[in-house]
Amino acid sequence: FFRLELEQTKQFSNSLLGNSPNLTIINGNNMPKSKMILGDLWVIKPIVNGRMVWLFIFLMAIHFFFPTTSQGARIKDVASIKGVRNNQLVGYGLVVGLDGTGDGKKSKFTIQSMVSMLEQMGISVSEKDVALSNVAAVMVTADLPPFARSGSRIDALVSSIGDASNLQGGTLLLTPLKAVNGKVYAVVQGPVVTGGFSASGAGGSVQKNFPTVGRILNGATVEKELEYNFNAKRSLTLSLNQPDFTTATRMAKTINSQFYDNIARTPDAGTVEVRVPERYLGNIVGLVALIEGLDVTPDTMAKVVINERTGTVVMGENVRISTLAIAHGNLSIVISRISKCVPTLTIFKGPDRGNTRYEHFYRRGPKSINDVRIRRKH
Repeated sequence: FFRLELEQTKQFSNSLLGNSPNLTIINGNNMPKSKMILGDLWVIKPIVNGRMVWLFIFLMAIHFFFPTTSQGARIKDVASIKGVRNNQLVGYGLVVGLDGTGDGKKSKFTIQSMVSMLEQMGISVSEKDVALSNVAAVMVTADLPPFARSGSRIDALVSSIGDASNLQGGTLLLTPLKAVNGKVYAVVQGPVVTGGFSASGAGGSVQKNFPTVGRILNGATVEKELEYNFNAKRSLTLSLNQPDFTTATRMAKTINSQFYDNIARTPDAGTVEVRVPERYLGNIVGLVALIEGLDVTPDTMAKVVINERTGTVVMGENVRISTLAIAHGNLSIVISRISKCVPTLTIFKGPDRGNTRYEHFYRRGPKSINDVRIRRKH
């Protein structure tokens, strides 16, 4: 809706403009050129007509109904809902079927566990008759995700606690997994997959990673659900992954502007409390989905990252460099702070005199900027 034109500007002598040398006007058709100094100036002129007005209304309607995506991070990526988290489970079990890489005679607890397990199955055996070269005692850990239901499958991590040298090829027997309250929430059983290997021979041995740690993919089954009525909540608490006062304030303002109400507040730098609106009572899932999709620009600290091996330097946008001088070999870098008059134009129309159109400009300054000079010596 604006037209950019290049017009010649003329500056009158002090006798015509008084003592205002900073005042310039655009040349009219009847201005005598003898009293002016020629110069070029880009002038922005508005274009107003009926078609342009309707086009402006149409574009504003498109912008209102189809807003553009802002450059920022989703709230889902920078914060989490308090109470919606994983819960750790742990259990003790036995891995059998090892190829002579299990626990030795020194692991008394492994012998006791083996004898106790056989007695529960109706087999009476003496500790002296048990060989442990193919059995290893392990600790089993798993993460119970939020809202996990009975029958859901999760991964389990198996780690040796005896003197076993390798769990490769072993099978974990049925092991209950308990939470900190002592209740069993899952059971796990299955073959152990290790992320490394170990081999030895007459000429030497080789080992990659840690063969005493393995995983059972989807080997744990959830047996008990966590009791948590999420839809009955009347308030939500967002916990920032990296507490920051500016980010928390921006997040609260974004949520309030979305709902046109002050439902969010920031009690501290790492928490944003949200009051559930009346229309979302009983539909907390929809409210969380809407809030998590909002964009917010996280505030970042000034940071400089240097790769010593490649010499790459990465700086954030908030990094500021003070006056300094660097000399290395035949290269010298000087960063100094100087003051330059950077014109800032303010336009207003003056009185009309016949066919002459006056447009006055005021110049403001000075403005301080950084001057970076790089010199290479020859």
